[in-house]
Amino acid sequence: MWLPWLLLVVVTGVFLLLQQRGQQAQPINGEQQRPLVVQGGATGVVSYNAAVKVASPAVVNIYTTQKVRAHPQIDDPLLRRFFEFHGQAMPEDSPENEPTSLGSGVVVSPDGYILTNNHVVAKADKITVAFQDGSKAVAKVIGTDPDSDLAVIKVERTGLAVLPFKTSPSLVGDVVLAIGNPFGVGQTVTQGIISATGRTGLGINTYEDFIQTDAPINPGNSGGALIDVAGNLVGINTAIFSKSGGSMGIGFAIPVSLAQQVMNAIIKDGKVTRGWLGIEVGGDSEDPTALTQNTNGVLVAGVMRGGPAHKGGIKPRDRILKINNQSVGSPAQLIAIVGQIKPNTTADVLVKRGDQDVLLSVTIAERPRSNASADDEQERAEPSGDLFGQ
Repeated sequence: MWLPWLLLVVVTGVFLLLQQRGQQAQPINGEQQRPLVVQGGATGVVSYNAAVKVASPAVVNIYTTQKVRAHPQIDDPLLRRFFEFHGQAMPEDSPENEPTSLGSGVVVSPDGYILTNNHVVAKADKITVAFQDGSKAVAKVIGTDPDSDLAVIKVERTGLAVLPFKTSPSLVGDVVLAIGNPFGVGQTVTQGIISATGRTGLGINTYEDFIQTDAPINPGNSGGALIDVAGNLVGINTAIFSKSGGSMGIGFAIPVSLAQQVMNAIIKDGKVTRGWLGIEVGGDSEDPTALTQNTNGVLVAGVMRGGPAHKGGIKPRDRILKINNQSVGSPAQLIAIVGQIKPNTTADVLVKRGDQDVLLSVTIAERPRSNASADDEQERAEPSGDLFGQ
């Protein structure tokens, strides 16, 4: 007799409870609530210590020194008497070496190969690498690539910790950590996200495909690691956008895909070989208020006499549309496509000349070696007052 009444009470209670929960789940605007998507768990991430433990041993501090160059008239007896008369030391009596740079690097092989920025080691007479455990070693330059601002140095050690490279693409919004030696205070970790990818046209390097991040990057971070939350190398920290030279939340890193290509070429051949057309590109006037922009090809502003483009029939005012059937939409894209072509091979170049499309065969040459130094790069970056190599 009591069992049916008990079941009725239970069913009624469950019904009322579900109805109450359903009413509480309805927001006032009438839209159905959706669960908050938090990657890595509903409680969120409370520490990146595991990633830092993986990466930190493979990130090193780099100190460079440069010999003081003697004055060209150091042996002039009149100049020597002038210094003696005024009680001053001759320039030759000054310290033999002076610090010129500090930066960071990433260990890429257990036997001592280290990846860093070219501007960190450019013009250095001595390079000292400091490891996380406090030990130090002298390094030698294996090769440099000023066009991408990358360099490979090596220390005579074995069994070093190596930073794994990230193989999947980096996406805007990914959390990243920057590891380096800002202002020489020692190894430091900062956190942010990837703000943008594929940044070009900054005037920092010839070959630009930067990752932009708001992870604080400061002087001394150059050549250091930008890693993901699993401790994989995402990029090589290179420069910041700043009015004062300090971090303002806009930093740039060379993506690991480009860094790995350059590194492998330097370790194998001691240099990076790229294709070259021998042209000067002209930028179309960019009006930010214009509703449409001309994105059809790249305008040729000048052609080097006797160069590959000149021999292949490319003329000033031509607009390059395609190279080997790859569409060209910007000067940076043009440089990247040509750079990947093996020198002394023929490329099909489609140009628009007036109202006609002309297909030309151009034999690509090897790109001349860039002699740009860190000082030259800084001079190119500073006129805007915004971009600084770190």
